[in-house]
Amino acid sequence: MSRHLKWFDNTGVAPEIVGENNDSALLKSFGHAGVGLFFLPTVIENEIRNQYNVKVIGRTAEVREKFYAISPERSIKHPAIVAICDSEREQIFCSEW
Repeated sequence: MSRHLKWFDNTGVAPEIVGENNDSALLKSFGHAGVGLFFLPTVIENEIRNQYNVKVIGRTAEVREKFYAISPERSIKHPAIVAICDSEREQIFCSEW
């Protein structure tokens, strides 16, 4: 069971699910057309609202999204990449690293 479905179950919300899709562009297009809802990370909320002309109908801190930085090196060594990762961790994502 996906974490989104678990959230619905835990909160007692019983949506009528008529389809599931993991293609984020398609989900946003359905939302733009007014025929569905989708979860999105707060960090990209303004961009998605502007691009797809959608509205926020609720928020929860209970559903979290994970982001990964992939590098061919075992550890990040380049000073610029280290600075970006540190900044993202502390200011934007506020997640446990």
